[in-house]
Amino acid sequence: MTQAEIKLCSLLLQEHFGEIVEKVGIHLIKTGSQPLRLIVSDTGTPLQQVKKALCVLIQHNFVTYHLHKRGFVEYEAHPSLVLRFLRYPRYIYNAKTLYGDIGELLVEEVLQNGNMQMSCVVKKVSDRLTETMEDGKTMDYSEVSNIFVRLVDTHFLKKSPVVSESEITSEATPPAAMPTLTVDDKDMYVVPKLNLIGKGKRRRSSDDDTEPQAKRKKQNQEDGESSPDDGVYWEVNFERFHQHFRDQAIVSAVASKLDQTSSEIVRTMLRMSEVTTSSNAQYTQPLSSNEIFRALPSGYNISKQVLDQYLTLLADDPMEFVCKTGDSGGGMFAINLHKALASLARATLESVVQERFGSRSARIFRLLLRKRHLEQKQVEDFAMIPAKEAKDMLYTLLSQNLVSLQELPKTPDHAPSRTFYLYTVKTLPTAYMLLQKCYKTIANLIERRQFETKENKRLLEKSQRIEAIIASMQATGAEEQQLQEIEEMITAPERQQLEDLRRNVNKLDASENQVDETMFILESYIATTHSKA
Repeated sequence: MTQAEIKLCSLLLQEHFGEIVEKVGIHLIKTGSQPLRLIVSDTGTPLQQVKKALCVLIQHNFVTYHLHKRGFVEYEAHPSLVLRFLRYPRYIYNAKTLYGDIGELLVEEVLQNGNMQMSCVVKKVSDRLTETMEDGKTMDYSEVSNIFVRLVDTHFLKKSPVVSESEITSEATPPAAMPTLTVDDKDMYVVPKLNLIGKGKRRRSSDDDTEPQAKRKKQNQEDGESSPDDGVYWEVNFERFHQHFRDQAIVSAVASKLDQTSSEIVRTMLRMSEVTTSSNAQYTQPLSSNEIFRALPSGYNISKQVLDQYLTLLADDPMEFVCKTGDSGGGMFAINLHKALASLARATLESVVQERFGSRSARIFRLLLRKRHLEQKQVEDFAMIPAKEAKDMLYTLLSQNLVSLQELPKTPDHAPSRTFYLYTVKTLPTAYMLLQKCYKTIANLIERRQFETKENKRLLEKSQRIEAIIASMQATGAEEQQLQEIEEMITAPERQQLEDLRRNVNKLDASENQVDETMFILESYIATTHSKA
């Protein structure tokens, strides 16, 4: 765990959960597994606050617990899951693209709460959608429930591990030091049959936070309201979303290198094997050309012969995204996921070199990627760059750890005159180094956004107060002149300052998302390389 990752985790936890949760989470990330007593003493935080912080972290799966061999419970943090906070907007946007507004709100609610019951999330989303609809219109529970079932069927949502029934009902044995959470793989994507009848409700102004949540919950329990799916919780399946992002990146790469029809064929192959292929697999399931032909979208009216030509073209392409695995069924084809991710990672590295050091350095970098090992004279000749410039560029890349130098001595004494000096690019270490720079970049972006917001805190609060006054006056039917007078409470320079702030914050948010896309490609490549090894 590097300092860049720890700093980024710290910023994310503090931004979303506050200082206490951040202190406990970062302490566990730095020290590893620790019991509750040590966490309290090392952080100097009261016991009750530490317990609440751990509850929040466990709820979001950032911390897990296990029984030590000496009989006490230890808590362990997972920083890789904390870093997924950066990808939450992308998960939500993807759900909206695939399943519309309902899918977007369902995924958003589950992400915000860590895990939720189906009945609870369906009611919440129905109420939120009803609030945005015209008067007299409401959102039916069944419509939201259908989208929830589709999200589970496509594995974007999965069941959370729960305490086994035998452990709950067992009264003869003394209670264990910690509950054992289990989930059956067969039932992970099975939705219980629920008869959710009803429609979303609008929140009345008299209900606005006048009654404490604990009191409302207690009243509901007294009224005998119990969830029909009590004890069944759902969480977002991050691996499935990552698989979808990976597939999109592969399809985009094929479209830019070849054409739209080739990318649609690759998209069809990925779609056919998306549920059956695990997230860390090296290849997709082999598919026959007949199966691919039948599964093509109806809009693509290409003949079987043309499809076979496209598949042969894809299999012979130097990118090697598609490989032929057999001849039955008109030919069996699969997608080489490892080579696809390696190709995307190399393209990312080339892009970074070009942006930072120019097109000539990128030419040298690409040359080393393809030829593997070259002497300085060979680099000059192949790249067609003057000797002095090539030497400067190579040494610049070498100083930035983007290029490595390998010595091959002719004699045991390693004399320079009798040694070959070969330049090479080690893709995996270079990708890992660039990933660390991405962590630093995002941490800097978050700090800059927080600084911009803090500097303009007074102006933002004033703007929010005025917006609240205007909203309440509009609800009571105020005249246009009165509303205009309220709006004029913000002066023209203040309005310009607010506009600049919003533009800057939007730029920083967009930059975070772009850096996260680079991080995703590099993380996927590193993970698939380790799993192959």
